[in-house]
Amino acid sequence: MRNTFRASKRALGLAALACVVAARAFAGELGGDVKQLVLSIAPDWDSSAGRLQCFERTGDAWKPATGAWPALYGKSGLAWGRGVLGTSEPGLHKQEHDGRAPAGVFRIGTIYTYDAALPEGAKYPFHTVGLGDAWVDDVKSPDYNRHVAVDPQNPPPWFEKQKMRHGDFAYRWLVEIRHNADPPVPGNGSAIFFHIRRGVTRPTAGCTTMAESDLVNMIRFLRAEKKPHYALLPRSEFEKKWKPWGLPSPQEAAALLP
Repeated sequence: MRNTFRASKRALGLAALACVVAARAFAGELGGDVKQLVLSIAPDWDSSAGRLQCFERTGDAWKPATGAWPALYGKSGLAWGRGVLGTSEPGLHKQEHDGRAPAGVFRIGTIYTYDAALPEGAKYPFHTVGLGDAWVDDVKSPDYNRHVAVDPQNPPPWFEKQKMRHGDFAYRWLVEIRHNADPPVPGNGSAIFFHIRRGVTRPTAGCTTMAESDLVNMIRFLRAEKKPHYALLPRSEFEKKWKPWGLPSPQEAAALLP
């Protein structure tokens, strides 16, 4: 009788836990298996600059793992992107060539680099960019917003404009932000990365950029087993969504909120 009672009690506990998990998923909260977050907050939707910081989660608490760094976004500001959270929000949404960085929460994908290895202390999936690597931004291509490799000795006509190896210092480190990736929707924006900024005040076409030293420290922070995500929001949306989305609180993210 006692064993039956214990089994019933355990079954009820598991059912309750399943309900909590389901409720969190329905509410759009960041999954509990996500232990690393790169958070960036812009002053408003039309801002092309803000601040960025890396966080680790222990239990229900987020703790800063780095300082807060200056970051640059799209020259036209931000618009909702297609990712883990934010895809169905009302308002302006990211489109190809709109000059806006995607807002929301996104998985962080592969690191693409000109180098044969990551910086010392880094441990994350990466790909050394070769002469045949390209990222497709042609909305008519079946490979839109995907990495492809071609024969560099016999490249297709589109390759020159979409190749990844330019010898450009800004692209030495490309950290994939998986906007519009699962699956890509033609015209909703492509080739969104973290990379080295081209100047202290020079915004981007939609990527998030920073000083090389800060980007390298971010790369050293990332660990695939901790399922790192990127959250980019204007301050007004962060203040509304940090709690329901399970992001760091304003107190935890105080360095991003001058």
